[in-house]
Amino acid sequence: MRSTRISSMLLVRALALSFACLSVVPLCATAHQTQDTQPPTSTSPSAKPVGTVKALSGNTITLTTSSGSTVDIVVQNSTRMVRIAPGQKDLKDATPVQLQEVHVGDRILARGTPSEDGKSVAASSIILMKESDVSAKQEQDREDWQKRGVGGLVSKVDVANGIVILAAPAPSDKPVTIHISKSTIIRRYSPDSVKFDDATPGTIDQISAGDQLRARGVRSADGSELAADEVVSGTFRNVAGLVTATDAANNTLTVMDLATKKPVTLRINADSQLRQLPAMVAQRIALRLRGGSAGDAPAAAGGGAPAKPSDGASAQATLGRTSEGARPGGGAPDFQQMLKRMPAVTLADLQKGEAVMVVTTQGSASSQPTAITLLSGVEPILSASPNGNQAAMLLSPWNLGGGGGDAAAGANP
Repeated sequence: MRSTRISSMLLVRALALSFACLSVVPLCATAHQTQDTQPPTSTSPSAKPVGTVKALSGNTITLTTSSGSTVDIVVQNSTRMVRIAPGQKDLKDATPVQLQEVHVGDRILARGTPSEDGKSVAASSIILMKESDVSAKQEQDREDWQKRGVGGLVSKVDVANGIVILAAPAPSDKPVTIHISKSTIIRRYSPDSVKFDDATPGTIDQISAGDQLRARGVRSADGSELAADEVVSGTFRNVAGLVTATDAANNTLTVMDLATKKPVTLRINADSQLRQLPAMVAQRIALRLRGGSAGDAPAAAGGGAPAKPSDGASAQATLGRTSEGARPGGGAPDFQQMLKRMPAVTLADLQKGEAVMVVTTQGSASSQPTAITLLSGVEPILSASPNGNQAAMLLSPWNLGGGGGDAAAGANP
């Protein structure tokens, strides 16, 4: 009895780790608090594939794993199948299900004996999480992150006292102090992925000034402090410059970074958001960078006063006052919603010499940075910020949904 209970708990914890983090918003309120480091003892080989149902045929479920590979799950007469809800931590309330209740798009964790070639698993047990349940959980958590979440650029980290300070998004705003305790769930984005399900458990000492961070928890009355239940952070790059080459065959884009004066080759994948900034919005931002007023007439490209240190935040505020991102009753704009309303562009649409602003992953020794969000139509902005520094900063809060939107632009919906 005890062995069965331990085995069940191991399955559910592994399932929670893999299932709870499926969307653009962090969903792991409890799933990451515990992890098992030792697999159950067994005298025979076992496999525990986790993934999304791709197809069904007879008694075989074809599963697409998080790595993109496929494996066939063979359901036997003796296979135990149960359904759990997202966030459920044990099998006590699991509901028995039949094979015909499994559909494409559902998530499952199977356990059983692998074939010699590793392409199939004879399942002894299957834990099912319905796609509709996952979607409902995602929506609930998305709303909670918008209601109780804050996000922005890290300005200071005090590891000893568990404090992270986010820079004020605009001159009129206050910095936000994030309090991290032993119970706070900390996640860290992978250097070559912006998908939340690729993020791994992290620690406060991994967070550095300049990182982008999003947290949710209990805010103080004046909004200047937050006791964090969850934190997700990552190091991302901001590139502003001119397109020097595109390679449709390899889905890459090369940009001459105005700040470093060096070319940067970026990967473009299905998760990359490529958008065109409306001309009027670009001109308003450029005017802000030159030290003008958002209400003034749009200025011609080039010339103007040098950008002030705070002008990047002022330009963000200008962008927030456009109709595309405004929220009823005022308040911080939802930049992700703004991005979704902007015209989409493709790699083929980008021409040599065209000005772009890009937020990218950090990249690694074995992989090029991947474009998360790319904006074209930014010539007026780069003219107002010749070295690209202030221009590149404008996109930073958008990456982790600084306005309360999605947790990561470009992550899987």
